[in-house]
Amino acid sequence: MGERVFSLEGKDGASRARAGVLRTKHGEVKTPVFMPVGTQGSVKAVSPEELRALGAQIVLGNTYHLHVRPGEDLIREFGGLHRFMAWGGPILTDSGGFQVFSLAKLRKISEEGVKFQNHLDGAPTFLSPERSMEIQRDLGSDIVMAFDECPPHPCSHGDAERSLGLTLRWAERCKRWWGEQEGEKPLVFGIVQGSCYPDLRRRSAEALQEIGFDGYAIGGVSVGEPEEEMMAAVEYAEPFLPEDQPRYAMGLGTPPQLLEMVARGVDMFDCVLPTRLARNGTAFTAAGTINLKNAEFARDQGPIEAKCVCPACRDFTRGYLRHLVKAGEILALRLISLHNLHFYLALMRRAREAILDGSFEKFRREFVGGYRVHESAEVLLD
Repeated sequence: MGERVFSLEGKDGASRARAGVLRTKHGEVKTPVFMPVGTQGSVKAVSPEELRALGAQIVLGNTYHLHVRPGEDLIREFGGLHRFMAWGGPILTDSGGFQVFSLAKLRKISEEGVKFQNHLDGAPTFLSPERSMEIQRDLGSDIVMAFDECPPHPCSHGDAERSLGLTLRWAERCKRWWGEQEGEKPLVFGIVQGSCYPDLRRRSAEALQEIGFDGYAIGGVSVGEPEEEMMAAVEYAEPFLPEDQPRYAMGLGTPPQLLEMVARGVDMFDCVLPTRLARNGTAFTAAGTINLKNAEFARDQGPIEAKCVCPACRDFTRGYLRHLVKAGEILALRLISLHNLHFYLALMRRAREAILDGSFEKFRREFVGGYRVHESAEVLLD
């Protein structure tokens, strides 16, 4: 691409918040941005057309899961993941590195890569930095994540340092692999690791810049650590990341957490909560989450949230949605998923507007101060 990959359009005077534009093969992405998670080539219960109508700019796929089923060779036969899932916008694919963490009982790590007994049938599955890059190339991703190891929480400094060394060596191999390829290439993001240790986070950020990537993710967050440590991990890394490139906090979080991360200079987010909580009857509102299973909503003739323009709020009442949830109707999880995704996407659009018009700090303070998590949602967030 001849023009700059990422450009800043505005900064907040009272925080580190930024508004920018990220340019990819399949279009521009205005930041801050929330990216709906489509692990297996589908955002659960929601069609690509509905995602577009909600204002989604970019979605995620997962290298490990799509490699295991249906396989990148088949997806390539269909013309790549964009055509396979009928999504014309940008796609970011995780490298499979998170599965090194989440499937710890099913894998063995070596310098070469990671051997899995895959979670579907136990068959041997191998991912290395080069293999992950090859799979993501075959998927046709716009943004490719480097292959990394995400250490667990808690983690000793020695273990975190050993893990970081491996991640940095793998990052070099990812970059080298792309350097050997011909033709148009995707954007490639490095991933900052280092657990909860400031010196390791700084070392990781600086080393990744020396290798040279198109953007930088902050990984190893939202893996069981307290919220204060999650925020600190971003604060440890952010000052050492280039200002003129995008920053991506992986796999989080609640709406207030997203705004707090925006205030700390992060541009991109993904999280499964909007659809995961929807499947349990939980909806997001500006005042916090509500559990539509509760009897208090049985005769409630209002929408999930007043003035919301999503399909669920436009046409349906809380009382009807509660009936659908209690009856186990698929329409319930679809409508609540649409509402929750709309809420997250609109929150990031509003944050961007506030950064550009100089009102972000007021918006952040009022939103975070008025938000409450319902006790049933807290269990699901753990």
